[in-house]
Amino acid sequence: MKEYTTYQNLPQEARGCVVVIGNFDGVHQGHQALLERGRVLAQEKGGKLAVLTFEPHPRQLFRPDEPLRRITPYPLKAERLRSAGVDVLYAVPFDWDFASLSAPDFIRHVLKDGLGAAHVVVGADFRFGQMRGGAPDMIEAAGIPVNVIEKVTSAGGDDISSSRIRQLLRHGDIDGANALLGWPWEIWGEVFKGDRRGRELGYPTANMRLEDTVHPAYGVYAVYAQVEGEEDWHMGATNIGIRPMFAVPCAQVETYIFDFNREIYGKVLRVRPVKRLRSEAKFSSLDDLIAQMEKDCAQARDMLR
Repeated sequence: MKEYTTYQNLPQEARGCVVVIGNFDGVHQGHQALLERGRVLAQEKGGKLAVLTFEPHPRQLFRPDEPLRRITPYPLKAERLRSAGVDVLYAVPFDWDFASLSAPDFIRHVLKDGLGAAHVVVGADFRFGQMRGGAPDMIEAAGIPVNVIEKVTSAGGDDISSSRIRQLLRHGDIDGANALLGWPWEIWGEVFKGDRRGRELGYPTANMRLEDTVHPAYGVYAVYAQVEGEEDWHMGATNIGIRPMFAVPCAQVETYIFDFNREIYGKVLRVRPVKRLRSEAKFSSLDDLIAQMEKDCAQARDMLR
C-alpha cells in the first residue's frame, strides 16, 4: 500500500482510483462494507482501491480540549487498511485551511484536480466541506459516480459505529468490541523505561503510554503481545491504568510477557487484550500485591491456553 500525506501533485499511478472516503477510526465492519464495495468497483474498472482519510482526526481540530480517544491511532489504522487490501492511502492533514474548503472546492480541488477520482464510495451520513455543507449527490452532479452504502448492523440489529465500540472498550467488553470490529483490537506503543517496579517484584513489564488511544476499563487483562519485527505472539498479563499502589499521573499499559527475558526498549509492542480478569486494586502490602499478580498470571495462562 502506497501512502501519501497530500492530495496535490500526486504521481500518475496514485490518481484515477476508486476512492472510499471516511475517518475510519476502528476500520470496523461498517467501514469494511465500504471497502468491499470499493474493491468490487476497482476490479470492474481495472483500477486501484484508495482511501481518503484525515489526520489528525477532525474532532481534534474542532474540539481540542476534549480527549480524542481513538480506537485506531494512525499507525494501526494504516495497518488495518493495508490488511483490508487498500492499494493507495491518502492521509490528508486536517487543518483550518482544509476545513474551510467549500463543498464545491472540495470536489474540484481534492476529488477532481488532486485525486482524479474515478468513482467515490461513502457512507449514508457522509458530509463534506465547510460546515458539512456538501452531500454525495453534489459529487455525482459534478460528474464523479458515487456509491452510497447504508449503515451496517450487527447480528442483534444494532448499528455498528466507532462510538459504540469505544463504549464497549471503556466497559472492558473486549468480546463485544471485537464482534463489531471484525478483528481483535490491539494497543500499539513504543516501550519506554519505567521505574522498574515490576522487575523488583519479580514481574518485569514492558511499559507503553496510552496517549490518544481509547482507555479501556482499567484493570488486569489476559493478552497476547507481539514485538516489532517479529512474527510470534506471546501470552501475557497486562495492567491498564494508573497502578494504585505506585500511582502514575497518566494511564499506561504494563505488560508482563510470559517466558520472555529480553529488553525491548524503543521497540513498538502490539498488545491484544483477550479478557479482563479484574479491576485495578490497591493492596495493603507488597506481599498481597505479589500474591495477586501470581494469581493473575496463572489465570491468564489458563485462559489463553
